[in-house]
Amino acid sequence: MAHTDESRERARALLAAHPVVDGHNDLPWALREQVAYDLDRRDIAADQSAHLHTDIPRLRAGGVGAQFWSVYVRTDLTGDAAVSACLEQIDVVRRLADRYPDDLRLAFTADDMEAARAEGRIASLMGAEGGHSINNSLATLRALYRLGVRYMTLTHNDTIDWADSATDTPRHDGLTRFGEEVVREMNRLGMLVDLSHVAPATMRDALRVSTAPVIFSHSSARAVCDHPRNVPDDVLESLAANGGVAMATFVPKFVLPAAVAWTEAADENMRAHGLHPLDGTERGREVQRAFEEAHPRPIATAATVADHLDHMREVAGIDHIGIGGDFDGTAFTPSDLSDVSGYPNLVAELLDRRWSETDLAKLTWRNAVRVLRDAEAVARDEQARRGPSIARIEQLDA
Repeated sequence: MAHTDESRERARALLAAHPVVDGHNDLPWALREQVAYDLDRRDIAADQSAHLHTDIPRLRAGGVGAQFWSVYVRTDLTGDAAVSACLEQIDVVRRLADRYPDDLRLAFTADDMEAARAEGRIASLMGAEGGHSINNSLATLRALYRLGVRYMTLTHNDTIDWADSATDTPRHDGLTRFGEEVVREMNRLGMLVDLSHVAPATMRDALRVSTAPVIFSHSSARAVCDHPRNVPDDVLESLAANGGVAMATFVPKFVLPAAVAWTEAADENMRAHGLHPLDGTERGREVQRAFEEAHPRPIATAATVADHLDHMREVAGIDHIGIGGDFDGTAFTPSDLSDVSGYPNLVAELLDRRWSETDLAKLTWRNAVRVLRDAEAVARDEQARRGPSIARIEQLDA
């Protein structure tokens, strides 16, 4: 639906006071794929809309106050190569913060997020996407935490040695004993357990084991769009007792049922051209654009995402939902959420659906800050009781 000027103005005013904490943006990987981390070739202080969903002017226009940058590693990188690639991703986030100090501030705590907002800067946090990035090593997990990583998505698209993915053949019926130890060590560190991408059995195991709130950094409601990347209602219901937050994503194939089959065909087309479906290079983008011209895609909108948020609010409760767009991690976006400047369109849609400003402030800012603060409190208690785990996967999963 078209939003009135009044609702758009109200949305912008609300975001000025309660900016968006976005749970997931893949800009670091896009910089790796497109320019091998050469920031001179992708100066995000300038308009990069020809190449990226993200730059500083559009983050500002979108009312973004905090961004979890994904330090993602593709699953065809394994072992030490995955660890090194994750370190390179962390390095580029730190380089971005150093390069644009007036706009970006590295954030490691909830207090840092609030301080960045008070300064008018965008809090820059990091989330590691895929437990393969720690190469089955709790010491590596701790090293990532010290470097600033504040959540880890337990899997990406492939099942790993200790956790089942939503989009691969299950091998463990959820988490293995070592996988449970990973969750406990994340709780002890204060690193959020991110359950986007994992199988429902993994979600339920993690919720059973975790003493801290969990997040879904970029997942929508399975009851609204039956895609395995989304969250089943029983898991959404359990977030109230856990204290966690599910952050709705904008990816059309996860939010619009008609887009599921279309995306499968687009992915097959990428493979036929010898490309990974998630290829973000200029060549990959050309192939995707050509396919879309020949086969017009079903169009998602802010209203599509709002349908998920309405359902998630009803099932999980207003204190347990957020936003995780997945910009620069997807080839296709909703028509009016096409890049990071689009958040006011979503807020205007929710205002038109009679969401209160108090509820919207929780969705955009307060819930995400609270969940990190709560995880920090759990970590202080856990560290008072026990030291770092030296468990090994060979011991626990023999």
